[in-house]
Amino acid sequence: MQIRRHICPLCEAGCGLLSEVDTDDVVSTRGNPDHVSSRGHICPKALALRELHADPDRVRTPLIRSADGRLEPVSWDEAFAAIDARLTAVLDRYGPDSVALYLGNPVAHDFATTLYSSATMRALGSRNIYSANTVDAMPKFVACQLMFGGMYTVPLPDLDRCSYVLILGANPLVSNGSLLTAPGMRARLRALQRRGGRLIVVDPNRSQTAREADEHYPIRPGADALLLLALVHALFSENSVNLGRLGPHVRGLETIEELARDFSPEVVAPHCDIPAADIRRLARELAAAPTAAVYGRTGTCTQRFGTVTSWLIEVLNVLTGNLDRPGGAMFARPAADLRAMTAQRGVAFGRWHSRVRSAPETLGELPLACLAEEIDTPGDGQVKALITVAGNPARSAPNSARLTAAFGQLELMISMDLYRNETTRHAHVLLPAPSPLTKPHYDLFFHHFAIRNTATYAPPVLPPAPDVRPEWQILLRLIGTVTRQGATADLAAIDDLVAESLARTLGADSQAGGLRGPERLLDLLLRAGPYGDTEPLTLARVRAHPDGVDFGPLRPQLPGLLNTPSGQIELAPQPLVDDIAELRIRLLSPPRDTMVLIGRRHLRSNNSWMHNLPTLAKGPERCTLLVNPADAARLRLGTRARVASHAGVVDAAVEVTDAVRPGVVSLPHGWGHDEPDMNLGIAARRPGVNSNVLADGIELDPLSGTAVLNGIPVQLAASPEESSL
Repeated sequence: MQIRRHICPLCEAGCGLLSEVDTDDVVSTRGNPDHVSSRGHICPKALALRELHADPDRVRTPLIRSADGRLEPVSWDEAFAAIDARLTAVLDRYGPDSVALYLGNPVAHDFATTLYSSATMRALGSRNIYSANTVDAMPKFVACQLMFGGMYTVPLPDLDRCSYVLILGANPLVSNGSLLTAPGMRARLRALQRRGGRLIVVDPNRSQTAREADEHYPIRPGADALLLLALVHALFSENSVNLGRLGPHVRGLETIEELARDFSPEVVAPHCDIPAADIRRLARELAAAPTAAVYGRTGTCTQRFGTVTSWLIEVLNVLTGNLDRPGGAMFARPAADLRAMTAQRGVAFGRWHSRVRSAPETLGELPLACLAEEIDTPGDGQVKALITVAGNPARSAPNSARLTAAFGQLELMISMDLYRNETTRHAHVLLPAPSPLTKPHYDLFFHHFAIRNTATYAPPVLPPAPDVRPEWQILLRLIGTVTRQGATADLAAIDDLVAESLARTLGADSQAGGLRGPERLLDLLLRAGPYGDTEPLTLARVRAHPDGVDFGPLRPQLPGLLNTPSGQIELAPQPLVDDIAELRIRLLSPPRDTMVLIGRRHLRSNNSWMHNLPTLAKGPERCTLLVNPADAARLRLGTRARVASHAGVVDAAVEVTDAVRPGVVSLPHGWGHDEPDMNLGIAARRPGVNSNVLADGIELDPLSGTAVLNGIPVQLAASPEESSL
C-alpha cells in the first residue's frame, strides 16, 4: 500500500488529495491536510474519482461508425487512418473553415489539453472555433480585456482579508468558486463573518451561499446591471467615490458619473425589486467598509447584459478604492502565466463574423449559439466536419435540439471523450480519453483565479492503461493530419515545433529543461514566469514540493499589470458605454409580468459530467424544477409540470420551495440523459430534463456572444399526465 499525493481535477478548487493505492487500484481517498491551498478540504466529487477510473461505461477503445450506423471498436492505427483520410478530404474539398472545433469545460482542468488545443487551433486555421466560454465566462473575460488589457487579468475577492463581500449571481458554496479558486469556501466565508465582516448575496434563488449570508436580496432575473448602476449613482450622489492610490491610473471617471445619472436607486428599484433605501445603504456600506469586494459569476454572465454587468462589478471595486488592495478585489500572480502566450495591446473583437447571422468573433471564438446554424444552413463556408474535445454541446448549447439534429448532417464528426454521451453518440470516430488518475496535473488555467499564489504539480496516481493515448498525443495526431503529414506523422517532430513556437513567444530555449511533451511546455511557462528572481522557477523545483509551493498572499500589481493601449484602467470602454443605451431602453419599459427560468448547480454535479458515478448520483433527485409555493398553488401543480418557451418544452419534476421568488422557476443545466445509443447506465436511470431545450440561442449578449440562459420567459402548467387524472 502506497500513499499518493495528487490534485482533484473535477472543479476549480483544485483540492489536494491523499489516495491509498494498492497495485493499480485506489483503495481510499481523503483530503491532504498539508496541501498548500486546500489544507485538507475535500468535497464529494473527489471521492468519486476512483469510480470514474473504474466506470465500466467509460470508452476504453477507439470506436468508428460502421456501415450499419453502429460505433464499433477498432485499433488506434485504424482510427487515425480513418481520421486522416476523411478529415483531409473535407479540408481539400471545402477549406479550413469547413471544420469546426469545440472545446468543452474539462479542457481547462487539464494543462496538457489546454496547451495542445491552442496549437491545434493554430494548425487548423479555421474561424469556426467554439468553446463553453460563450455559455459561461466570456462576459467576464471581455470586460477585463477592455478594462485591464487581458482576459486573464480578472479581479478576485481577497476573501481571507476582506471585511465586506457583495456577491451577485454566484453560489460558491456549490461551485467551489467560479473564476475564484478558493478551497473550503464555507469556512472562508464563515471566518469573514466571525471577524466582524458581512456577506451580502443578490440572487433570485436563495442558494446555499445566500443561506449563509447576512442579507439576501432576491433580485428580478436580468436586472443586475440596473442594480449596479444604481449603486454607482449612489456613490457619486453621496460623494463617496474614492479611487485611492489608483486615481492617477484611471481613465473615464467623468463618463461613468454621467452614465449613472439616470439610474438612481429610486428609478431602478421597481425594475430590480430591491428597495431604493436598501440600494443606497448597500452603496454606503461598500464605501465605508475597511476592505470590500464585489464578485459576480455565471448568473450575471448568462443574461442579455452579461458583459455590462461584469464591467460594472469592477467599476464598483474601482470607485470604492478596493481594486488591487489587500482585502479588496486583487489579481493573482500565477507561476505559469498564460498571458505570456497571448499578451497584446488592444482588443481582439470582431475580426471575423459567423457566416449565417454575422455574429462577431470574440477573443478568437464564435458564439456557441451559432454552431447549429453553421452546420445546417447550406452555402459557401458551411461547416462539414466537427471536432469535439471533452465537450457535450448537445447539453451545454442553447437550442440544443437543433444542434443535435444538425449533427446528423455532418460529413465527419470526431470526438475525444470519457463517455459515449448525448454529443459523442453522433461521432463517426470516438477516441477514448484517459482516466484523470493516470495523468499528471497542474492547475494551469485556474491559478489565474486563485486567492493565494501557489503552484502544485502532481504526477499520475496510477499507471496509464496500455491501450489509451493521452489527449495531447491525439491532438498532435490531428495537427499531423491538418498539416498534411499523414496518419503516421512523426509526433516527436511536431511536438518539437509546438515547443519551439512557444519558446519563441516567451523568448526562451525550448531545450532548457530536457523535457518532452506537456511537461516541457509547462516548464517553459514556469521559467518565463514571475518567480525566477535569483534562479529560474522550473518544473523540477515545483515537483520537489509535492504539497505545493506557496508564493504568498495576493499583492498589489497595478499599474504594472495593465496592458491597455493607454496603460491605464479603462473605466469607460466605448463598447460598454454604447450598450448602456439599450439598457436605458429596457429601464423605460415596464417589467414583464411573466414567469422566467433561471439555472442552478449542485455540489455533486459538474455540468453534465458527474451523473454516472454512484457516489454522486445517489440521494434525492436533483434535476427538479424549483417553484415558489404561491405559483404552485395558483397553477395547481402536482409532482410534475410542463415548462414551455417559444424554443421548446420539457416535463420536469416539481420541487415546491420558497427559495425561489414568485414568478421564477429554476432548472439545473446538464441533464437530459434519455437519448438512445448512449452508454451511461447510472445516469439513464434518473435522466432529468435538458433545460437548454428552452433556450433559443437567438438573443445574445452582443459584446461577448454569450447566449441568454437566465431570465428566459416560460409558461408553466401541470403536466398533461397529471392534469388528466
